[in-house]
Amino acid sequence: MAAVPVSALAVGGLPGLLGPAAAAAPPSGSATRYTIVPFLNSNDGTVNVYQSDDATDFRLLRASAYTPPAGRIRDASILKHTDGYYYITYTTHTWQDTSTTIGFARSSDRSNWTFLYDYPVPLTNLSRAWAPEWFVDSDGSVNILVSCSTADDEWIFTPYRLKATNSALTAWSSPVALSGIGANHIDTFVVRTGSTYHAFTKNETSKYIEYATAGALTGPYTISRTGNWAGWGGTREGAALIQLDNGAWRIFFDGYGDGSYYYSDSYDSFATWSAPRALPGISGTARHFTVLKETVSGGVSLPTGVTRSIRSGNYTTRYWQDQSALLNLPVVTASSTAAEKLASTFTVVAGLADGNGYSFRNAAGNYLRHWDFRARFDANDGSSTFARDATFIARTGSASGSVRLESYNYPGRYLRHYSYQLRVDPSDGTDLFRQDSSFVAVNPL
Repeated sequence: MAAVPVSALAVGGLPGLLGPAAAAAPPSGSATRYTIVPFLNSNDGTVNVYQSDDATDFRLLRASAYTPPAGRIRDASILKHTDGYYYITYTTHTWQDTSTTIGFARSSDRSNWTFLYDYPVPLTNLSRAWAPEWFVDSDGSVNILVSCSTADDEWIFTPYRLKATNSALTAWSSPVALSGIGANHIDTFVVRTGSTYHAFTKNETSKYIEYATAGALTGPYTISRTGNWAGWGGTREGAALIQLDNGAWRIFFDGYGDGSYYYSDSYDSFATWSAPRALPGISGTARHFTVLKETVSGGVSLPTGVTRSIRSGNYTTRYWQDQSALLNLPVVTASSTAAEKLASTFTVVAGLADGNGYSFRNAAGNYLRHWDFRARFDANDGSSTFARDATFIARTGSASGSVRLESYNYPGRYLRHYSYQLRVDPSDGTDLFRQDSSFVAVNPL
């Protein structure tokens, strides 16, 4: 399970579902924060800590944040426990070695970590215990799903469940195999929606990530999707899922076959997925991680029900302007005409698709929306598609007092200027993109 605070496991009233209490943009005065603790492609003896406000553009929080006292650290899974501490569990050895233990470390701030212990997984004939993943069930029980090899062929893995038997996370039940997934599957990751457990697991023969469901954590699971069913391709592993602010599910996976790290989104309960994209900024550097999502204080917000002009964060004489229903970024000054100033003035309202997001209305009553990823103004047709196209989530911008406006229905895409035209483009993780997508709301011109 992608790590979430144990106290915040219910989504839409369904206990145990991964994510916040409701799939929505963060309310005013708060922000979404995602944390990952990957090991490095160049070094599996340490981990970096990265954070993001959109699950796309991850920024380094601390390099070499934790180095275990012995062995290695790979496949770290992160959890925030009810005691307020952050925990990671991880593979303790490199892939060439036999490794029958999983490691544990703890932090109060995600930056400074303290080694707790290495736990020997109690399985007969165990040769390897890999990729431990936290899973907190609807009853609050803390579990770890770990891939274990006990076969004569030491590379044949089966997923097992360990259940914490104390709140300190220092004692564990006997391992129980996840029935129905079977041998030769590794990196099994489970999320729960309602009464259904959804497992994403790598088939070590085909090298594809498969999909299975069950009515209980330990199964029996039915594998219903095999091969390249989601369009992610082969030589993929280390699946981890998180629910985004707009309710979509995002899967991250390690494309070890081509040296990249990918993400893909689903809006229909895991049936279909967007084309995989390389995770900007850290693809090729970060390896195998899970994602902690939290709602934290701070963030950015805009006043609603008022008119504002929207200035570029990095071209401070240029402003949003409605030009023949298209949103552009011309120079606007005190000497500009009254018509030009009016075309650069917009009413900020609560998001049409999500009241914690934002929509923008021009003087004619039309709304800013994306069409073929170009920013334009159209009349609201009352459809849910239009509402989503016209809703944006405020994220922290790069300039002082600025915001970045993320597309509600295309997470990871932002309003940005390019050749002084406004588009909704995917973040590439660069500082220039962050600058080009940062805007400041000011009093009307």
